[in-house]
Amino acid sequence: MAGFRFLSPLEKSSPPFLGCPSGSPSPNSMLRLLLSAQASAARLSGLLLLPPVQPCCLGPSKWGDQPPGGGLHAGPVQGLQRLLEQARSPGELLRWLGQNPTKVRAHHYPVALRRLGQLLGSQPRPPPVEQATLQDLSQLIIRNCPSFDIHTIHVCLHLAVLLGFPSDGPLMCALEQERRFRLPPKPPPTLQPVLHGGQRLEAALSCPHFLRRPRQHLIRSLAEARPEELTPHVMVLLAQHLARHRLREPQLLEAIAHFLVVQEAQLSSKVVQKLVLPFGRLNYLPLEQQFMPCLERILAREAGVAPLATVNILMSLCQLRCLPFRALHFVFSPGFINHISGTPHAFIVRRYLSLLDTAVELELPGYRGPRLPRRQQVPIFPQPLITDRARCKYSHKDIVAEGLRQLLGEEKYRQDLTVPPGYCTDFLLCVSSSGAVLPVRTQDPFLPYPPRSCPQGQAASQSTTHDPAQRVVLMLRERWHFCRDGQVLLGSRALRERHLGLMGYQLLPLPFEELESQRGLPQLKSYLRQKLQALGLRWGPEGGKRVAAPPRPPANPCSLPIQTQKARIGGGRSTLLWGVGMVRRL
Repeated sequence: MAGFRFLSPLEKSSPPFLGCPSGSPSPNSMLRLLLSAQASAARLSGLLLLPPVQPCCLGPSKWGDQPPGGGLHAGPVQGLQRLLEQARSPGELLRWLGQNPTKVRAHHYPVALRRLGQLLGSQPRPPPVEQATLQDLSQLIIRNCPSFDIHTIHVCLHLAVLLGFPSDGPLMCALEQERRFRLPPKPPPTLQPVLHGGQRLEAALSCPHFLRRPRQHLIRSLAEARPEELTPHVMVLLAQHLARHRLREPQLLEAIAHFLVVQEAQLSSKVVQKLVLPFGRLNYLPLEQQFMPCLERILAREAGVAPLATVNILMSLCQLRCLPFRALHFVFSPGFINHISGTPHAFIVRRYLSLLDTAVELELPGYRGPRLPRRQQVPIFPQPLITDRARCKYSHKDIVAEGLRQLLGEEKYRQDLTVPPGYCTDFLLCVSSSGAVLPVRTQDPFLPYPPRSCPQGQAASQSTTHDPAQRVVLMLRERWHFCRDGQVLLGSRALRERHLGLMGYQLLPLPFEELESQRGLPQLKSYLRQKLQALGLRWGPEGGKRVAAPPRPPANPCSLPIQTQKARIGGGRSTLLWGVGMVRRL
């Protein structure tokens, strides 16, 4: 083959390729130039020694010398690398690679390619290159490239491009194929499935970030759903979501009620109990006219099949003040009571039946059917509700208790007292007929149950007993006692207040908005004083102690020794300081 010749000015102006330095020749023309002409030393040096990306740079950091006897390149392997780096011609490069097959490693081939570029670009008159030499070198690389790692393949590809090997030639094709084979498989593109209404609604309810805009998303998904796409599973998810997050959304609740009426024949009582749960919890009676007749038919059909589901449905209807007499006859019958006595959920059913019996006593004077026997009755709610216990650290109960203690004295109120038939009160006061707050220990704090008279429609603030001492119950209305974004009490809270009022207790609500607006204990005491005085209540000096004439100091709890103060406050200084701090943070 003819030797290389220097490029003319026209030959030096070939177009750039593959991000190489400006003025570099194309891949197909470069090999022809290398094989048929003598290239400029400066041009080849600039082409080979300025790689475009760092991983493809070859230098001592990649294949540099290692200490004798150590590392991957020690011994004969390292010696072969030095021979390749010191080769004086392309033929010598090929000879070292071909005659030492047991010593050749994958990283030797990039060293040979780099040395080939140095031989062609660093000498003023490069030695002639036989075409067979390049072909043999290509075949060696092609035959051994399956053992290359991904980095070696990248370096060989880069050097082959710089040397001008054709992009469609055997060497470039083999290296590119190995490169694609080494790459991890790409995951298939995420296809957005075409979700119809029911599927979109189910996906929305399962989204962890759904609470940001729950109503609009739900309403839109529900509006786009076809009737056959709204399955019981989807509607149960919707009902549970509304109940769990206290979302009193009329449009969605009406959709659940309509679905229940339309699918009445296909729904079991175990599914119906989940569908009616948000109506009772959110204190919402739907406008669907067939809602109550549909539930009565379902109860009549499946009351004996699933006792717990039957009682759960009646509990939701009890909160709505819509108890059907026929279902009450069934659940209070001796057969039903005997049937549930031996079941695992007997205790919870008895508690629910006790609440239903209380509702019958207080709200259904016209009922003449069977009732729950006294020996079967249990306290309804013997302790604060689970939500109140879980959020006690956010409650105003402790600071209100401290305000009442400093205002009335601790002997004139009771906290967390459970009154028959099992309702837990926040704070209870005993008041004489003249409005004086009496010490609780001198009075029976409980009103008789059942009350002596309970005419239908009686106002909650009117007493139904002839006891001259009235019982005033201060009811904390915390933020979580209401439906979200509304002023409607949850069904369980409204039921408790309604029944306490019907039993003769005078209720004094303390809304969370008013409690949160008080800044400090003095403001809270002034607020409680105004609330109590608005009911006509009166009491002695603050703290319940008489103040002696001066100059003797007042005998109030603050003047007692610190040990006595701890005993009287009930928890020591930490209780008082915690309460004051909480009010300041409001």
